[in-house]
Amino acid sequence: MPVKPFKLSWGTHVMELGLRTRIMGIVNVTPDSFSDGGKCFDADKAIAQAEKMVEDGADIIDIGGESSRPYSEPVTIEEEARRVLPVITALAKKLTIPISIDTTKSEVARRAVLAGASIINDISAMRFDPEISAVAAQSNTLLILMHMKGTPKNMQISPVYGDLLGEITNFLHNAILSAQDSGVPKSNIIADPGIGFGKTVSHNLEIINKLDALEALDVPILLGPSRKAFIRKILTQKDGSELKPDHPAIETGTQAAVAAAVMRGVHIVRVHDVANTYSTLKIVDAIRNSST
Repeated sequence: MPVKPFKLSWGTHVMELGLRTRIMGIVNVTPDSFSDGGKCFDADKAIAQAEKMVEDGADIIDIGGESSRPYSEPVTIEEEARRVLPVITALAKKLTIPISIDTTKSEVARRAVLAGASIINDISAMRFDPEISAVAAQSNTLLILMHMKGTPKNMQISPVYGDLLGEITNFLHNAILSAQDSGVPKSNIIADPGIGFGKTVSHNLEIINKLDALEALDVPILLGPSRKAFIRKILTQKDGSELKPDHPAIETGTQAAVAAAVMRGVHIVRVHDVANTYSTLKIVDAIRNSST
């Protein structure tokens, strides 16, 4: 089934969504992210990883300087900025594809945009810092708004929903309206249902299986299933032990989730392994578009 098409046009960038699913490559400049914490804490390593992701087919590079894994502690504005700004500054001089700043802080977002980022990826959907939408409006960047129940520190403590997709859709609808009230054009907004952010295994599976319910939002949909705990829990070994996030079987599980999401209408996938995802999408997009 063809996905609803969108055309994003902002700053010097134009990106068509629909026929080809876009890839956002994850670069965590952190010591403690759940999957790759510490691997790119050095700026030079982070820059090299981003450049490799571009070679592998990434359409967007997402730079983050604060872990949002379950039970994580926040970092200060200055520490987060210290981590990400040198990476963004260097990449902005080298890359032609857009750079995203993964932050919930308006001041970090403002500095990141000045350094060369053109997308703000806010996992709190402006709940942690309402001024982040003003930064997006003033700088004409894209704004990604994600659903999260609670905060990273408490989101996985017994999350409960009465109507999972209804509550997520309503939350994102209101976040989109709030961003528009701050001056962000709807054409610059992307929604993310927040896989793993205040959701159980069954919640995550239902979200992926019913992603087409989010079409009512009338904005592009981004999904970040990569190496998430629901995949690791499903693939728990016979002895009850959980595989590490970078285990090959977890990557296979990630690609299965990516494929399912694409068939349900997602426009952008946020992943750690760009090369594998690129191959997966070549096949799944071809299947999805075969009836057009």
